[in-house]
Amino acid sequence: MMSFLFPSLKTSRRLKLLISAVVIAIVAVPIIYVVHRATAAEGGKGGPGGPGQMPPPEVAYVTMKSERVTITTELPGRTSPLLVAEVRPQVSGIILKRLFREGADVKEGDLLYQIDPAVYQAAVENAEANLNAAKKAVDRAVANLKSAQANVVQQKATLEYATTNLKRMDALAKKGVISPDERDKASTAARVAEALSRNLESQVSNAREAVAEAEAAVKQAEAAVKTAKINLDYTKITAPISGRIGMSNVTVGALVTAHQAVALTSIQQLDPIFVDVPQSTAELLRLRRSIERNKTLDGDQNTMRRVRLILEDGQPYSKEGTLEFRDVTVDPSTGSVTFRMVFPNPDTVLLPGMFVRAIITEGVSPKALRVPQQAVSRDTKAQPIAMVVNAAGKVEQRILKLDRAMGDQWLVQDGLAEGDRVIVEGLQKVRPGAEVKAVPFKQAQAAVAADQTTKPATDMK
Repeated sequence: MMSFLFPSLKTSRRLKLLISAVVIAIVAVPIIYVVHRATAAEGGKGGPGGPGQMPPPEVAYVTMKSERVTITTELPGRTSPLLVAEVRPQVSGIILKRLFREGADVKEGDLLYQIDPAVYQAAVENAEANLNAAKKAVDRAVANLKSAQANVVQQKATLEYATTNLKRMDALAKKGVISPDERDKASTAARVAEALSRNLESQVSNAREAVAEAEAAVKQAEAAVKTAKINLDYTKITAPISGRIGMSNVTVGALVTAHQAVALTSIQQLDPIFVDVPQSTAELLRLRRSIERNKTLDGDQNTMRRVRLILEDGQPYSKEGTLEFRDVTVDPSTGSVTFRMVFPNPDTVLLPGMFVRAIITEGVSPKALRVPQQAVSRDTKAQPIAMVVNAAGKVEQRILKLDRAMGDQWLVQDGLAEGDRVIVEGLQKVRPGAEVKAVPFKQAQAAVAADQTTKPATDMK
């Protein structure tokens, strides 16, 4: 009991040694850590190639090469039929028959509808009867004219006899052979014959006018017959053009009126088919300035007239079209002009009103530079920039002037030259003036693919 309360001298000495060791350890650990950090810092400040220097970042680049590029413009548009005909009745009546199948192809002149022709057939018969009556009236007028002309001839002979007799009576009266009374009778007979001759000539003139009027009535009757026959023909409604016919807006038994506002049906010619695309006047002016400024555009007229088409689902249309014309008037509401193109459509793939994108060939640039879009970024002023590895292996920043996007590339107007090495991967690791390790883009892709291939085997180990 006494030994537990009062330990021996030997045990007390051991406690002191243990406490001293703990204190030394607590003091020594921070000192060792500080010394280690200082040594590491001095090692990092060593010369090139020292053990603490970070290696330059690796970037992948593509080398700019000029190439012959076809300059195109992609414009949205819609299809429209080559010909459109709305079928309307030209006479009124009841629809007796519909003689076509909706949605079928019809030929010009095919019978589409039959209107009840009874009224119009009666009108034709009435007009023909009036024509016959008018022709008979002409015959009577001609007969009257001939009779009047014969009377005139007869009366002229009577007048000549009366005149000759008067002259003979005058000679006999002077010799006293006849009495004055006989001479006066001869004079009166001559004057009566002359007056009657004038009257008959007037009748001939009236007969000629009657013949002219009768002949005019015949022409009117012939016109009435022609009109009646035309109206009778209009009861057969035929296809004005060849094409695909749409839905019928009337049924058998419906009453239709001449030239009504609502069409009976419509026919559209779809092969070939039009594609109308708008182009802004600003784009037109830009294109003209580009052609005038750059002599590299050497597209001929035949090339520029060829047009390709992209359908609504993004697939290219198999047939190539031609540029038909460009409108000469600017639409004031949109500030654009319309291009009209013609495309063959034998399989009726293109339907009226379909949204498409037309690719118009502007020309060919024999020495164009294209850069991948992933290599182009924007600075704080929204200017397009690209990072280039110079001959010293350091990064340079270039401000670009871009023309247009061509797929996943930009067509460059200014800022790059042939032979420039443009960084496409590793942009986030570099800044202008930094030294980099540049590898071709394809080699970098191959190295990444090889690394991905070997990684599963390493993980299994």
